[in-house]
Amino acid sequence: MTEFLGAVVEQFLQSSLLELTAVVFAIAYLILAVKENSLCWYAAAISTLIFLAIFWEVKLYMESGLQVFYLAMAAYGWYQWRSADDGSAGLQISMWTMGQHAIALTLIALLTFLSGYLLQSATDAQLPYLDSFTTWASVVTTFMVARKVLENWIYWLVIDSVSIYLYIDRELYFTAILFAVYIVIIFFGWASWSKSYQQKIQQV
Repeated sequence: MTEFLGAVVEQFLQSSLLELTAVVFAIAYLILAVKENSLCWYAAAISTLIFLAIFWEVKLYMESGLQVFYLAMAAYGWYQWRSADDGSAGLQISMWTMGQHAIALTLIALLTFLSGYLLQSATDAQLPYLDSFTTWASVVTTFMVARKVLENWIYWLVIDSVSIYLYIDRELYFTAILFAVYIVIIFFGWASWSKSYQQKIQQV
């Protein structure tokens, strides 16, 4: 523990202002998402652009590529959510069926194995299977956020827990701390969205 804290302090002293900026905007994104505020997608776009470069530099190629998808989803999410800000009904929180979850989890598993194998065989990627898992799971879960699927918070809990190990291994300590903060916010997100969902059900 002392060794880890020392490494964090050392990185703070030598850290890139870009990584700190990315972390701030990433936290802003999640807090705004909890509040169902469409401004979250602007914060996501800024954070994503910065992390794209950071992950490429430390050879987390799948994570870097994921940021390109995040940019597209930031535009899609903003478009989906913005109607709720102009007084119209907008996109409402929903839940997936067990069948939809089964499809999503099977897709994540297959893509993780495929890209993990290719990265391990053909590149110098670090932790290729973990990198692949967090990437493909995040692809699916970001789509869930954009569509306001309640269970996205459960998916993020698993993804972020794995990501912390991934980033500590790559010595991205601020990013690891960011994901630890994410885990705390996830519980508030689940509670807030669950309340909104229950209110919607009661109105039907």
